Amino acid sequence: QVQLVESGGGLVQSGGSLRLSCVASGFSLGDYAIAWFRQAPGMEREGVSCIANSDGSTYIADAVEGRFTISRDNGGNTVYLQMNSLTPEDTAVYYCAAGMCVGGPGGFYYGMDSWGKGTLVTVSS
Repeated sequence: QVQLVESGGGLVQSGGSLRLSCVASGFSLGDYAIAWFRQAPGMEREGVSCIANSDGSTYIADAVEGRFTISRDNGGNTVYLQMNSLTPEDTAVYYCAAGMCVGGPGGFYYGMDSWGKGTLVTVSS
């Protein structure tokens, strides 16, 4: 059974950093791309970053480029999202998902099969 569990969210001041973790079980990271998404209150879900399963290519949304970095630890079956220089506009529930992704304008195209339950990130001003 495919399962994704996010952790690492919390309250941080503007300008601070957080690292989110997504632990995958029931499959290996070589089987699926893993992406991070976020959804702020009253807003649509948006793709943040994705790391491909085939060659580890990474894709990042324009809104977070230069501040967020995605990486993976194949041995630990974990994907990370390092978030630096956070602003209140980054406040959202962050989800990881497994599926496929390819680069596209402003970020990436995706088709996701499994989703985690999310972790809340709150950035105070």
